[in-house]
Amino acid sequence: MSELRIAVLDVDGTLVDTNYQHALAWYRALRSLGETYPVWRIHRLIGMGGDRLPAALGGDDVEARIGDDARERWTAEFDRLIDEVAPLPGARELIEGLRERGHRVVLASSGKAKHVDHFLDLLGVRDLAEAWTTNDDVESSKPAPDLLQVALEKLGEPADAPSVLIGDSVFDVEAGKRAGMPTIVVRSGGFGDDELREAGALDVFDTPGDLAAALDRLDLA
Repeated sequence: MSELRIAVLDVDGTLVDTNYQHALAWYRALRSLGETYPVWRIHRLIGMGGDRLPAALGGDDVEARIGDDARERWTAEFDRLIDEVAPLPGARELIEGLRERGHRVVLASSGKAKHVDHFLDLLGVRDLAEAWTTNDDVESSKPAPDLLQVALEKLGEPADAPSVLIGDSVFDVEAGKRAGMPTIVVRSGGFGDDELREAGALDVFDTPGDLAAALDRLDLA
């Protein structure tokens, strides 16, 4: 796989440990609007874009009635939790390792711009990533491939440029498959190895640091 010269990295749940904060923020937002769901069900959907999550939980009726309000309240709830977010072990080292091996690195996030900016500073990777995306860049989020294609466009590359995706969820793997990108996954998304491999994950690692240590074995450079 030495031809995979572009590395597209998911941010939330892959480089920063946000998935449980996201789940709790959605729980609080939806409950405030009269829709209460078990947190584990919400957590199983983290990695899917917020444009899809209310319908995935409660159906099209819930989306039609409260989708926009839920997303607005989710933002407020997540803002209260964002200072609790920490980088995942080896996140910056992974990006450094990819760059040292000749990869171009782009961060593919569907998060709000203010959240992405916060995480870029938290990770200290503005000098390493050539570009990044936010929810302003696409209308349809993962598992649609749009975000990954836009990430390549940010580098001035065609949609079929040889690339590898690094993510943390089955939604990343599905989006990668649709975009023609093999996907490597870290376990911080909370999905089982069997689910990730069945979805098509190329390999699975505990942390970004573990993946960084295996880059030579994977022969991605």
